Amino acid sequence: MSRSLAFAFLALLTAFVAGAARAASDLERLEFVTRSGVHAFSVEVMRTPAEHEKGLMFRRYLPDGRGMLFDFGREEPVQMWMKNTYIPLDMVFIGRNGKVVSVAADTEPLSEKIIPSGGPVTSVVELNAGAAAKIGLAVGDPVRLPMSDR
Repeated sequence: MSRSLAFAFLALLTAFVAGAARAASDLERLEFVTRSGVHAFSVEVMRTPAEHEKGLMFRRYLPDGRGMLFDFGREEPVQMWMKNTYIPLDMVFIGRNGKVVSVAADTEPLSEKIIPSGGPVTSVVELNAGAAAKIGLAVGDPVRLPMSDR
């Protein structure tokens, strides 16, 4: 490997590690309560329209036990999609009462197919595909959200 290529790789690796460390400091705890117990995830919380729009777009990896929470701040039916999202995801739609309204399992990466919430919700959690089934998540299960204003 040439010296310049090695330096470029090292710079890229350093930027990746710094980004991961920065993202880890911004994570909040979320818990799903299922028949099999309490299952904690560390989530990035998206609160602004710009954050909602970008979400997990363009990312190629989501560590196990991590996710993204979209906080809409009001209860209404929502629609999601997977445009420019490379990671297959489970989408968990959560109502004002803090319970699961619906789950869209194993969504198709890079798809523009609309994924409806199935009813009014205040938030959506995106997890790696298969995570919801792994913990036995079902409609009606409680979710302990990190938003303190609820």
